[in-house]
Amino acid sequence: MQRPTDSRPDALPPSAETWLRIVQVHDRITRRVDSALHRLHGLSLTGFEALRRIAESPGEQASMGEVAEALGLSRPGVTSTVNRLVADSLVLRERGGGDRRLLHARLTPAGRERFEAAARTHDQLVADLLAPLADDVGVVTTALARVSTAARLPR
Repeated sequence: MQRPTDSRPDALPPSAETWLRIVQVHDRITRRVDSALHRLHGLSLTGFEALRRIAESPGEQASMGEVAEALGLSRPGVTSTVNRLVADSLVLRERGGGDRRLLHARLTPAGRERFEAAARTHDQLVADLLAPLADDVGVVTTALARVSTAARLPR
């Protein structure tokens, strides 16, 4: 086990401090972005991320499984999110693709419009919130990508 670099008895080990900072940053940015998306576009951050996944899929159509995996949600969780998008006429649920048993979500014209407006808000706000990284953004991104790859659960 690594010892704290700080001589204070309550100092955290460096890895614990790093983890705490990652969680704090994620939580703070998520809350800010979610709040802005709700206020300006009537979308939750999860709903926005689902729209993004669908919008970036071929034909603006993605299976429920693809959306669930991209968002890190369970099937019931993604179903609930997509149900809200369907109720708002942003997405259509349909059977499609090579396997007619699979349920797909397809973007509607209103969904495309809402997604594009929300994407501008999301991307600008995230850029503003990460601006303090300045020239370190590439280093941080690369390091977090390595951690993400190492932490990926085996299938």
